Amino acid sequence: QVQLVESGGGLVQAGDSLRLSCAATGETFSTYVMGWFRQAPGKDREFVATINWSGISTYYGDSVKGRFTISRGSAKNTVFLQMNSLKPEDTAVYYCAATRSWGTQSIMTPTTLYNYWGQGTQVTVSS
Repeated sequence: QVQLVESGGGLVQAGDSLRLSCAATGETFSTYVMGWFRQAPGKDREFVATINWSGISTYYGDSVKGRFTISRGSAKNTVFLQMNSLKPEDTAVYYCAATRSWGTQSIMTPTTLYNYWGQGTQVTVSS
């Protein structure tokens, strides 16, 4: 069983930065691919970013590309999402997720690929 716990959310102004963290426990986490998703009120859960086991390969959603960076901690049981130049439309609950699968970006985008999910952390960006 894998447990994921997100932290680092909060209320910021447009243009500010935030760093989200996801801590994983329960299994050898270095074998899992990690992802970040977000869900705004009334909208579907949206792919944000994903990173492979080694931390070398990443994919980003079009709306965050160039502003957000996903990375893995040195111990591989933590994943980060550095969010820069935040916009009001980035407001959402951000979820950490894990899967053992890896493929092209179109394969990694659906929520159904991910087996484990955290409870989410709220990010609110004011204008």
